[in-house]
Amino acid sequence: MEFKIRKEELEGKSAPSKATFPKYTTQLINCANQTAQGTRPRVVGQMSQLLPQYRREAEEPSVEGWRQWYRQQYPHAVDTATEKICHQIENLREALEEITPELVRSWVEDLVVEKTYAGLSYQQSILAALSKEKGKPWRLATPEEEAKGVDGFVGKKAYSIKPKSYKTMDRLPETIDTTMIYYQVSKGGDLKVEVEE
Repeated sequence: MEFKIRKEELEGKSAPSKATFPKYTTQLINCANQTAQGTRPRVVGQMSQLLPQYRREAEEPSVEGWRQWYRQQYPHAVDTATEKICHQIENLREALEEITPELVRSWVEDLVVEKTYAGLSYQQSILAALSKEKGKPWRLATPEEEAKGVDGFVGKKAYSIKPKSYKTMDRLPETIDTTMIYYQVSKGGDLKVEVEE
């Protein structure tokens, strides 16, 4: 099914952003923001609640009206977020000075060899334990299934297996239509597993 919503019909008469940025800068700012957490709700407010509140209160909602309303509600939020992100950009600038081809090669090897081996071993161990618990066979996902976010199956049920830190990562929204399993490795090497069923 396909359909179109005309510009005049958009909620709040939205318009695309007119801001322009030099090449690669938004990627770096996003990266710094992920670590700095400058635009988290505790810093800038919960946008999914604030914007509807503004629209209920405004006679004629507009981007400019929203800007003014938001500034009244959170007068220091944009400055605070900016300071947090700029501080992290300075950290990144210093780190860039330390990146050499040898360091990149070491990172790639660590990812491709050590982390892949550990991650896939954890997946298999988790699926095997879940299989034993449920009394059903398990298998790893095919490459086609992996492309959809599936790591493996117990019986006919699909599972996506991620480190617990995945829950708190700021990233582009990813739709994984499976049951999530999160794991955390203890200092002693044990796995703590959480299945969201």
